[in-house]
Amino acid sequence: MADADAPAHPASGGWRLAGSTSAYLRSAAEQAIDWYPWGPEPFELAARRRVPILLDIGASWCHWCHVMDEGTYSDPEVARLLRQGFVAIKVDRDEHPEVDRRYQRQVGALTGEGGWPLTAFLTPAGEVFLGGTYFPATDGHGRPGLRRLLPEVQRLWQTEPAELARHARAIQEALARHASRRSSLAGADEFLRSVRRNLHESIDPANGGFGTAPKFPHPTALGFLLWDEFANGVPESGERTRETLERMAAGGIYDHVGGGFHRYSVDEGWHIPHFEKMASDNAALLAVYADGAARFGRTAFEGTLRGTLGWISTTLGSPDGGWGASQDADNAPGDDGGYYTWSRAQLHAILSPEEFRIFTRVYGVGSDGRMPEDPERSVLFRLMSVAEAADGSPSPAPDPEATLARALGKVRAARAERPAPGVDPALYASLNGSMIRAYARAASVLGSAEPLLEARRAADRFLAAGYRADRGVPHRLEGARGTGYGLLEDQAEFAFGLVELAGATGVVAYAERAEEILALIDREFRGEDGLLRDLAPGLYDGAPLVAASAPSYPLEDSPHLAANAAAMLAAIRLASLRERPRWREFADGLVAPIVRRIGDAGLFAAGTALAAGLLRTPSPTVVIEGRGPAAVALERAARETYHPNHWVLSAEAAAAFTEERPLPAPARDRGARALVCVGTSCRPPIEAPGELKIAIERAGRVGE
Repeated sequence: MADADAPAHPASGGWRLAGSTSAYLRSAAEQAIDWYPWGPEPFELAARRRVPILLDIGASWCHWCHVMDEGTYSDPEVARLLRQGFVAIKVDRDEHPEVDRRYQRQVGALTGEGGWPLTAFLTPAGEVFLGGTYFPATDGHGRPGLRRLLPEVQRLWQTEPAELARHARAIQEALARHASRRSSLAGADEFLRSVRRNLHESIDPANGGFGTAPKFPHPTALGFLLWDEFANGVPESGERTRETLERMAAGGIYDHVGGGFHRYSVDEGWHIPHFEKMASDNAALLAVYADGAARFGRTAFEGTLRGTLGWISTTLGSPDGGWGASQDADNAPGDDGGYYTWSRAQLHAILSPEEFRIFTRVYGVGSDGRMPEDPERSVLFRLMSVAEAADGSPSPAPDPEATLARALGKVRAARAERPAPGVDPALYASLNGSMIRAYARAASVLGSAEPLLEARRAADRFLAAGYRADRGVPHRLEGARGTGYGLLEDQAEFAFGLVELAGATGVVAYAERAEEILALIDREFRGEDGLLRDLAPGLYDGAPLVAASAPSYPLEDSPHLAANAAAMLAAIRLASLRERPRWREFADGLVAPIVRRIGDAGLFAAGTALAAGLLRTPSPTVVIEGRGPAAVALERAARETYHPNHWVLSAEAAAAFTEERPLPAPARDRGARALVCVGTSCRPPIEAPGELKIAIERAGRVGE
């Protein structure tokens, strides 16, 4: 008997995705699979047809998502089996992080693995009973193919429903057990020691970074180590941070031709990356490299900072303000790094002999960056210095640095002729908030006006088009309107960005909007133990989350800052900028319940540990009085000095931000000077930039 609800035409395909705002969904619109976007309709259809659901969650930047789309979901037999016995749903994880978060947890509880693509089999009520990540069309890569798996799932659905129901219950029970686990740590001090110990134990002493391959940057953990060196006088924390920053900046994970960082390295030595470039990664890395430049000297990482800013602005920047979400890993079906890698023959064709010699030696062409499946192609990474590369040349160039720069320009021009991987231009509030924060920090350290102007354009665009005092910022801007309210990560990251932008520009209005958003978070997002839920039931306007509607608490960094930690840090920074004790109390009140939940998470609790540490570190405000070159020199010295929680303000801005900080009245004939104020107390005025740097560095250190 024919199924009245089944697709009428076997090649109806994913036409429902053609008009989607998601680039990932639109790319599947021509597939023969009868895809549905996220929403109640496919669940209602599955219930009527009494069939299971296949849920695919991926993203436009995801290499293996493309492999699965191009191989598995383009296979006619897979398409036929899905149309016959399943309802298929496709979700963009960037567009629906709340959906992804819940189903990653369910599949992870079942299989112990997660990531993208995420492939889950659901009941019509939305409960996972089977799942995994990548599946080929036919058996391969050590995984069963969907041609074999789909009939088996359909058979189990029809003949062993009790067994599948048991699977679904077991997943929910495992999640409940995980949620009920509590840390044995006694308090915040023990927690901070535990995180430090875990980070030092997991550091790779040979290559920097944490753990083994695949190796992800953990910028929040590096930020914690910088704080630890500063506040607790632990030199190893600073040394290991510097080593990691240097190794990543020299490695193939950094794009030496176009700037910016790839998502992660497939090897321990940072040589060969997974080629997608994410706004989230680059914002977090930009911020920690700015801190690194302040701590270890601006010249140490200035090239990396400027290169990353250049890639973000050129590739992700929107003309009207704000930044898109990502750049794809691939530039064509079946591609794997073709845009970014080079053979010696390709370089021979565009470089002079001396340029070729220096370039290939500096960037390790033909050495550890060779692609495993095509050793003729190499990822560029800094293997040696220019002086080392030039040594021993039979006809040395008179200026090796200029030779390398000329060669790099030729390589850059040649790469511009290649088809570039696509860019997802979607404007998400969480990503733009973290980017605003990073741009403000980088602009401050570099003394550059343009990044600050870009940060202001992004903030102003979101605030004008999407911000509502009673709803906060939207998840996404689409044209001149905001869509998708009620997600914690958007509110927390955007508030954090606005606080940093306020301090960098002296514009009080940004701090006022940040305070409104934090008040909204405090009012609308509270859940168990006072923790912050990932969505606010009273504000969330997305489709119902069916079986995945239970509260979820983003407490662990993944590897970027967890939303609870972002809210804490935004509150701590606002409290010190405006002398608002309420926000210190807000952040402090979250420490104990988070530590009870994830106190033993080590590396993945670094964001909370950083917030807990800042609550124990005095926050100086450096007030610059006067104008002219002497005042500029004092300001530059203050901004280029590392402190984990300090502000640099003009006298006018300091007065505008708070009335609680009494400042000595400047005399009309007095020259430029700086006041270092902690709370309501200011130290004697300082007129020498070197003396000012020392005063800032001492504020909050052990024994000071």
